[in-house]
Amino acid sequence: MEECAAVADTDAVSTSAPETPAPDAALRGDIKALGELLGQTLVRQEGQQLLDLVEQIRALTRSAEPGAGDEAQARLAELDLSTAIRLVRAFSSYFYLANVTEQVHRARELHAERATSGSWLSRAVDRIGAAIEDPESKVTRDWVEEVVNRLSARPVFTAHPTEAARRTILGKLRLIAQLLDANPFPQPGTAADPVAQRRAERRLQELVESLWQTDELRVARPEPTDEARNALYYLDELHGSAVPDVLDELAAELERIGVRLPVDARPLTFGSWIGGDRDGNPNVTPLLTLEILALQHERAVDDALKIVEGLRNSLSTSNRIASITPELEESLAKDLAALPDIPARYKRLNQEEPYRLKATCVRQKLLNTRKRIGKGRAHVPGQDYLNGEELVADLLLMRDSLLADRGELIARGSLDQVIRTVSAFGLQLATLDVREHADAHHHAIGQLIDRLGIESWRYEDMPREYRAGLLAKELRSRRPLAKLPEKIHRDGVEGFDAWGGAAPLLDPAAAKTFGVFTAIRETIERFGPDVIESYIISMCRGVDDVYAAALLAREAGLIDLRGGRAQIGFVPLLEQVAELRQADAILDELLSDPSYRKLVRLRGDVQEIMLGYSDSNKDAGIATSQWEIHLAQRKLRDVAHRHGVRLRLFHGRGGTVGRGGGPTHEAVLAQPWGTLEGEIKVTEQGEVISDKYALPSLARENLELTVAATLEASVLHIGPRQSADALARWSAAMAGISDAAYARYRTLADDPDLPRYFLASTPVDQLGDLHLGSRPSRRPDSGASLDGLRAIPWVFGWTQSRQIVPGWFGVGTGLAAAYAAGHEDVLAEMYADWHFFRNFLSNVAMTLAKTDLRIARLYVEQLVPDELKRIFDTIVEEHDLTVAQVLKVTGQTELLGHDPVLARTLQIRDRYLDPISYLQVALLKRHREALAAGETPDPQLSRALLLTVNGVAAGLRNTG
Repeated sequence: MEECAAVADTDAVSTSAPETPAPDAALRGDIKALGELLGQTLVRQEGQQLLDLVEQIRALTRSAEPGAGDEAQARLAELDLSTAIRLVRAFSSYFYLANVTEQVHRARELHAERATSGSWLSRAVDRIGAAIEDPESKVTRDWVEEVVNRLSARPVFTAHPTEAARRTILGKLRLIAQLLDANPFPQPGTAADPVAQRRAERRLQELVESLWQTDELRVARPEPTDEARNALYYLDELHGSAVPDVLDELAAELERIGVRLPVDARPLTFGSWIGGDRDGNPNVTPLLTLEILALQHERAVDDALKIVEGLRNSLSTSNRIASITPELEESLAKDLAALPDIPARYKRLNQEEPYRLKATCVRQKLLNTRKRIGKGRAHVPGQDYLNGEELVADLLLMRDSLLADRGELIARGSLDQVIRTVSAFGLQLATLDVREHADAHHHAIGQLIDRLGIESWRYEDMPREYRAGLLAKELRSRRPLAKLPEKIHRDGVEGFDAWGGAAPLLDPAAAKTFGVFTAIRETIERFGPDVIESYIISMCRGVDDVYAAALLAREAGLIDLRGGRAQIGFVPLLEQVAELRQADAILDELLSDPSYRKLVRLRGDVQEIMLGYSDSNKDAGIATSQWEIHLAQRKLRDVAHRHGVRLRLFHGRGGTVGRGGGPTHEAVLAQPWGTLEGEIKVTEQGEVISDKYALPSLARENLELTVAATLEASVLHIGPRQSADALARWSAAMAGISDAAYARYRTLADDPDLPRYFLASTPVDQLGDLHLGSRPSRRPDSGASLDGLRAIPWVFGWTQSRQIVPGWFGVGTGLAAAYAAGHEDVLAEMYADWHFFRNFLSNVAMTLAKTDLRIARLYVEQLVPDELKRIFDTIVEEHDLTVAQVLKVTGQTELLGHDPVLARTLQIRDRYLDPISYLQVALLKRHREALAAGETPDPQLSRALLLTVNGVAAGLRNTG
């Protein structure tokens, strides 16, 4: 089977490669060799006939002969279901192997680039060092140290269902990658160890065969705990090497320019939504949140035990040779008295090795912590750890003692690495964010307000402005809204009748919402203040949405403004264009309220705002979404600075360009000046997680580029990078592009026939049967309209049918309008000198290159009623215009002209995607005909159809 390198427009390290024959030839050679192993597997497992069929179909789809494509379609449409299943599995397996090979080679190319050009961090630090030395620059070493002390890049893992491949499949592919990386197939003119090569090839054959015998489809929908275990798999791996390596390099590079990174600083941490994201997911209950956090902590303690055990083995310093500080001596004595479970033999054998003995005490406290978590017991100071800070404090005592008596190299070596790693992960691995829809908070607060009887009308009838005033007044008051139980039952439902007997204070839905806040309080008591920091309000439209959540937190005992306690912060999630345009007004009104301003002050004068890429794109199209998010950041920056508050932006980016995806490094550097003040949060989800973190080498590179970009943007992009005149010209032109693109997009989105066309021309109805995640694809009570369809299935459907409308629709009209307005020279300036605009067009060009209207036309011709086909004509018209306009701005003659290797891999990949798409259309047609006839589709037909969905996702490296 021919070589193919599949690429993704995911939020990962750029897949671009230098246009040199050697790396490309090696990549194609490895893919070809794995393809041959797959072919051998097909013959052994299924017979020569299947391999022959694969080759015949592939030859037809790559043929330039007239009618070859039609012949391929006809042959595929006639296949019996059993053969169709085996055929699509063969092509999908090939994509799995091609994708993982591309990942391995991407890592090799990055390693080679590091050797010649330096790492991402070294290059960023070089630029910072040059700025420090530049007398014209305002950057000083003190300023850099100030930024470094608060530096915090936080990838946040979500459970959003966009990873089509099962974790079992991903695990096998990772083993294949490790073998391929260690023992690449020999290239012409190169030597290889024949014994090692034979051993590796035998193991590869076994893995390919095992891959073939593994079902690609999930038999059941995963539960949130399954999703949590999947995230923990990646976090465990990152704990082992990637994060320690990145943090060590960051410290070393900064030291090179005279800037010290505190050993217990947290420039890189991780977040999670899994177990905390309740928006539209009824499976996430308060009890489940507690269970998942306990699971996280148990795993974190295990990871900490591994590295502490390493310290215990290495720290053999004798007190006969080097002394210890009085502080360490006192701490060790207390530990030995408080920890009777330490075996006597350790006390006897290590009595003259105080560091080893202290590490033994640390180990015992960790063991006690694991036992406490497992049994749900309360923290006992001195016997176990409440959180990572207490563990770091013990390690710092050892470090200070080593530094005091000739142990500097030991202290600054492995011990520093352990401290940095523990500081990054804590004893929770990832800090949990909790998210809930704004309406849920109003539903609960409304019942409490109405019960008080202080208003003449019902809460739900109040205008937003009036409601905001009422809630702000209640936030200032010390009066509780109701006498709620000290501890709600963990699931937030059982036991709620006990609050009021026949007339309960809260109905079951409101009790669940309130139960989340009491669960947060209990969690912080059990695991410490870092376990949950942010409470995110989805679909936030005004300050009343924030006040409602804050009041519930006060009722649960999380906030006491008079007592100076605010255990969590509140994060408005601005998801649609109307809210993005009001971002500055919302933030200004919040920070102008004395009570809320005090709450922010108690949270360290940091206000977090989350920006929603997916829903704003679905609402307004990519051009307007990207531009309004950019403008919102500028406005939020100015308001925060005016109120003396530091802004932390949380970017809710998805995997595809249509949901905010694209290379992270470029995206961070493209942010408006002054918006990154050392801190940034970015969601990671679905196929992005596996693409970025499945291989240790790629995980390291991706983490490093995120930290490097955050550091560089925070230190160097503190003022305008363009003149005021230039920025005004560009902003005016971009506003015109956005307005024209928005108008064009809304003509499509508002077409009354679009819902029928979308459902007819895409396999979106099959998404739920794939069991990708625990969350439903529609918001509750949303009906059958597209409004209630989440952004993931929206992008999923367009991507599967190769129309990929969310990634480009309207951009051509917008650019054409700019040219028509006489902005040709301004557009050239923007593309040459404006990072935001160049990054935007680069991502659009990638999506256009992955769009294939030739294949999309097949979906339309076979599946869409005649009266709806006019919508496809609109899509084709805008696509052709967008391609032409993008090429005009970039000065290229073809899409991805600056990256011929990437362009060619996309073309090769299409030859393998086409048969899967042909099969998908034929199977969709049969499936729908069965339903229309009132029949239950053959289970084998449904299975074959779902396998085509997986196959297209594997080929495009995107689900949604």
